[in-house]
Amino acid sequence: MRSKLTVKILISIAICFAVGLIASVATQSTVNTWFTTLKKPFFNPPPWLFAPVWIILYIMMGIALALVWHRGLHHLWVKTALYHFAFQLLLNALWSIVFFGLKSPFIGLLVITSLIVVLLITFKWFRIVYKPAAYLLIPYIIWIFFAMALNFEIWRLNAF
Repeated sequence: MRSKLTVKILISIAICFAVGLIASVATQSTVNTWFTTLKKPFFNPPPWLFAPVWIILYIMMGIALALVWHRGLHHLWVKTALYHFAFQLLLNALWSIVFFGLKSPFIGLLVITSLIVVLLITFKWFRIVYKPAAYLLIPYIIWIFFAMALNFEIWRLNAF
């Protein structure tokens, strides 16, 4: 039973990192050009911080995903939780594509707001299925709220 969970954890982390890789391609296309020209708020973190934070978050997200998945796909609540997780993960990647790839902080703000809504619903379903899995999402939720504030300020500072 333990080895099945380990395999699910590895698969789930790989899924999260794959989505992160897709997002990073969009990010890398403009992070050293267009993004450097934008006005940023005082609380903008240094560029070196993003990679380690995302590595930790993707690992925690992957473990959370595996813990829920391990509860059994035959349960409707598990399927519902996994559906919401997948949807928020797609929105996560879409944000990078829109914000960096399309160079659109405003549409990025709309996407990240949607991400927060779906992420909070995901958290609710993870709590229903297996509370420790939900708690693993808390740092991610905090980071996304921070990212939304950062996105808003970048849009506000550069809109006019």
